[in-house]
Amino acid sequence: MTARIRVVFVCLGNICRSPLAEGAFRHHVERAGLSHAFEIDSAGTAGYHAGEPPDPRSVQEAHRQGVDISRQRSRKLVASDLDQFDYVLAMDRSNQRNIQTLAKGAVRAEIGLMLAEGRSSRTEVPDPYYGGDQGFSAVWKMVDVATAALLERIRTERGL
Repeated sequence: MTARIRVVFVCLGNICRSPLAEGAFRHHVERAGLSHAFEIDSAGTAGYHAGEPPDPRSVQEAHRQGVDISRQRSRKLVASDLDQFDYVLAMDRSNQRNIQTLAKGAVRAEIGLMLAEGRSSRTEVPDPYYGGDQGFSAVWKMVDVATAALLERIRTERGL
């Protein structure tokens, strides 16, 4: 058996954007019948919410889309993740810089921006934390498109 493809989605606190991205990607992978081929996770560059579930508004938005993220728990990204994961997708440039600082040189992971995958006119997934429910809906739409594109790219690259 070949090694599983490991993907982690990263935002600041790992309670809003990255849990939604993890849920969307997992949903696309399951629909494609490829769950056996992937290990999917999310993390934050800060440990503010370590051990906590996603923001209730993220859980609610994912639920509206038919995806359950309620069992996810926040964790902080650590340097060893960058050698264990194949793909590390940051929600914005600030978190991408934090990831690259954590890397301190060459790492195994491909580090990129989430919205680079979806050919979006936006470059960053905005943080909906201080806004209303509509921000979580907008984030879902962005990460849903981007994670579908990411899966297609990985399928092409890996011959899945």
